[in-house]
Amino acid sequence: MNTVELVKNLCEIDGVSGAEDKVREYIEEQIKGHCEYRVDARGNLICFKKGKKTPSKKIMLSAHMDEVGFVVTGVDEDGFLRFSTVGGIDSRVVIGKRVRLESGIPAVVGTKPIHMQSADEQNTPLKISDMYLDIGAKDKADALESVELGDHAVFYSNFIEFGNGRIKGKALDDRAGCACLIQLLQQEAEYDFTACFTVCEECGKSAADNAAFSVQPDIAIIVECTAAADVSGVSELNQVCAQGKGPVLSFMDGGCIYDRGLFKKGLAIAKEKNLICQVKQGVSGGNDAGVIQVTGAGVKVMAVSMPGRYIHSASSVLKVSDIDATTQLLGALVEGLAD
Repeated sequence: MNTVELVKNLCEIDGVSGAEDKVREYIEEQIKGHCEYRVDARGNLICFKKGKKTPSKKIMLSAHMDEVGFVVTGVDEDGFLRFSTVGGIDSRVVIGKRVRLESGIPAVVGTKPIHMQSADEQNTPLKISDMYLDIGAKDKADALESVELGDHAVFYSNFIEFGNGRIKGKALDDRAGCACLIQLLQQEAEYDFTACFTVCEECGKSAADNAAFSVQPDIAIIVECTAAADVSGVSELNQVCAQGKGPVLSFMDGGCIYDRGLFKKGLAIAKEKNLICQVKQGVSGGNDAGVIQVTGAGVKVMAVSMPGRYIHSASSVLKVSDIDATTQLLGALVEGLAD
């Protein structure tokens, strides 16, 4: 299975934070026979890959399975569903979008039509509380026959290949990272390593610390997506990373200062192996490194991210060459950091 097919299959599975079971089941199918694995109490999938050698340092790779989405919080008398976001979603990218409820029912995100809004309303950014999910129900009773409070929903978005080797779809953050780990587990390994597919990263209740507590690694490499800024309207100075230049190594973000030695070693390994990579020119965002770093007696962490456009939307975009380059770099890091 090639990279695009694997990422497509992962992205087309619905798995909002707290409801990652189907994603995990698919990953288990892909890694069966390639490693030992178990599922912990939080739902993390923890996989041990036996290599030809045992490293002096225990290395853990981590990618989260969950995606941003929505949760039903109420139903009004007309059968429209009130909802909240699960994870960080910009309200401006939600209105008018198709979504799919966990039961498979399609819906459209609606709000008061602009021609019925007052001048003040038209000039005020829409909030999620101004919106609703329209499932075509005739009234509240009709809606409640198919929907329950607490039901999840995700963007209903087609996965496509387009342009110069790019892919578009929902949940690329972080199903692309999951794909990288799957491919590593399917290959022969020079050194032992542990790969963790974690839950609840997007909602701020990450279980990556539980996985790290169980694994007790010396080094953790977080495999993520980060916001590519090589788009119209962003000055060159503010283009913190760009697509087509390979995986992104960070020295710091909004929730973590990465181990300086690992950061420099990662760049050195990439250079030695003639592998493409780039340094993130900013300190924004955050990922599971922040909680893994402070687990137990402490863990040295580094992040390897793929530059993604429009992440946390229905139409995230990645470049396939960046995904493949990330998998290559991760393999080199597992070997280069082993001793």
